[in-house]
This record gives sequence, C-alpha cells and structure tokens, in this order.
Amino acid sequence: MKNVEITGTGRAVPSMVVTNDDLAKIVDTSDEWISTRTGIKQRFFCDKDECANSLAIEAAGKALKDSGLSPEDIGVCICATVSGDFATPSMACMVQRHLGLRENIPSFDINAACSGFLYGIEVARGLLNGTGEKHALIVGCEQLSKLMDMTDRSTCVLFGDGAGAAVITLSDEKVYASTLGTRGGYEIMAYGAGPKPSKLTMQGQDVFKFATSIIPRCIGELSEKSGLGLDDMDKVICHQANERIIDFVIRRLKADPDKFYKNMDRYGNTSAASVPIALDELVKEGDVKRGDLLMMVGFGGGLTWAGAVIRYAGRSTE
Repeated sequence: MKNVEITGTGRAVPSMVVTNDDLAKIVDTSDEWISTRTGIKQRFFCDKDECANSLAIEAAGKALKDSGLSPEDIGVCICATVSGDFATPSMACMVQRHLGLRENIPSFDINAACSGFLYGIEVARGLLNGTGEKHALIVGCEQLSKLMDMTDRSTCVLFGDGAGAAVITLSDEKVYASTLGTRGGYEIMAYGAGPKPSKLTMQGQDVFKFATSIIPRCIGELSEKSGLGLDDMDKVICHQANERIIDFVIRRLKADPDKFYKNMDRYGNTSAASVPIALDELVKEGDVKRGDLLMMVGFGGGLTWAGAVIRYAGRSTE
C-alpha cells in the first residue's frame, strides 16, 4: 500500500461578500456578537449565476493546473459535499465532464460533512493503490447559503460557500498517516430530498464540546501512527469552524499557536471546503513550501472526524 503526497491545490469562492453587518440587517445579531464568539467577520455567498458545481469545477481546474498534470493523468475524482446541486448526477461527474477527465475512472461524491475532504484523501489513496492509477483529484465544496434558516441567529451567521481542491499522487513517501471516525448523532442536521424543508440546524454547545475533545484525540492518533508530533509539523490545518475551538485546543496541548492556521474570519465555516481552502491559501501565500509536512484535522456532522499527516510535494514532475 503506497502512500500519497499533495502535488497541486486550488480554491474558489463566490463573488458576493457578506459581512457580519450585512447579516445584522436581516437577523437579530451584530458584528461584535459574531466575531467575539466565533472569530468570523465575513463569508461568501453564491449569487444567482453561481452554484456548488461551478465552484467545484473552478477549484478543481486550478488544482489540476497547479499540479502540472493533464486531465488524462487523473485516475480518480472525488467530491466531498453535503450541499451539491443534485442528488444525481454527482458533483464529481460534473467536474469529470467539464475538465475533460477520462471516462474510465471512478468519479463520485462522498458525504462526511466537514470531515469529507480528508475522508476523500483516504478513499482516493485506496482506489489509486487498487486500480494502478497514480493521481487523484479531491474536491471539498459547499453552497451552504441555500441551506440556511435566516431566522436562526445562532446558526445562519456561521456558514459560507466555497470550494477547495487538491491533487494527490502515489509516491514512495514514507511519512503518511490517517485516522477516521464516527459517533452517530443528530447534533448537526440538514434535510435533503424528502418531505421536510432543506434547512441546516445545529446544537452549538454540543458540537463545541465534541470538537474540543476530538481534535486532540485525532492529533494523538496521528502522532502515534506516524511517529511524529506537533513539533515535527510545519503547519496544522484544522477545520475552520470557530476560532475559540482552535484556541482551546492550542491551550490544552500547550502547542505553538503559529503552527495552527486560521482563516475563518474571511470565509466562515465552509464545511468540506474548509480544510482545502486553507491548504491552498497557505500554499499560494508561500507559507507552505515543497517538502513541508502537514497535519490536517476535520470534524463535523455525523458526527464524523478525520485526520491526516501528509507531505506537500509541490508540482508534479511528470
């Protein structure tokens, strides 16, 4: 079973910026209330000409270009989402079609909520090893604005739309570890096709308790599996749900705050897109360089969690 490394990244966000002050005009809230409790100052919402599929295609195309590969090189296409445009065709099928990927490759969606992108990496790794292919395209994409109940002041202020993508490549890289888990529950719910309206609900305090316990557990499991600790990592990328969650974990682990990236102030919680958006931002800003070792941790509805230690290898040499 070969390991994988990251060889390309990309991201896409809608054109509409929605600030906390904008939300305060339509729901009983304020910039001070939102920012002090979450660290979020703005987020992006799709306008009438944008959708989940268009964001996924844009982010995937950027990651493919960044990798230096051609569409024919991709052997697996996976999209992680809870808010795709359709139950079927899948978002991944639309990415496959619009990017001109080969027809004889698996292309499908997965739903593990905010952990979905990291689930996608591990699923793609298994498929690459099993099919003889070498490169996979993984996308995390959400249009959560269409699931918001704008009368629910505790939830609607948290989420935003966006997409992030990465190309991973099989390699002889020795450092790789993953952890996946599930604790079934109804703390975060969004109804899909069926008799009930498609609105997102969340029990915020329960999710906070879950997140602040599961992130240290993920980090501990990844350290045990990889033989590496936080001091060995160049960056730690957690799901960007709430600044207070990440700060709590940093204090509990007595970790270096500079290793933990935070960008929820600009994007809000973008669920499955959160980790890959942060990854691409770090790469494009030059804060992650070729050879850097990354620890990524996701947690979300399900309840699910996932983590990975993986190296950023930069542009493919093919």
